[in-house]
Amino acid sequence: MATFLSLITFTQQGAEAIEHTLDRAAAFEKSVAQHGGKVRELFWTLGGYDGAIVFDAPDAETAVAIELSLVRKGNVRTQTMAAFDRVQMQAILGKVS
Repeated sequence: MATFLSLITFTQQGAEAIEHTLDRAAAFEKSVAQHGGKVRELFWTLGGYDGAIVFDAPDAETAVAIELSLVRKGNVRTQTMAAFDRVQMQAILGKVS
């Protein structure tokens, strides 16, 4: 399972319907599960981004499909990164020549 971190920014549409943000978050968690993944953490934030999501997906292609399903609804824009834990980073460092 691969881990991804998505930084979220509300669109005008998403901001205007902010009262539905918790419902949209629940729908996103359900979508991730339907794709074989799991949402680890979901945060609403202050500052340059409106939220952050840490989620697992079977692979990068599935993560892209999950993100595309989210952004096509028009409520958020995302910036997504692959994330690596300590064990994965140790394996990566073992490959450095």
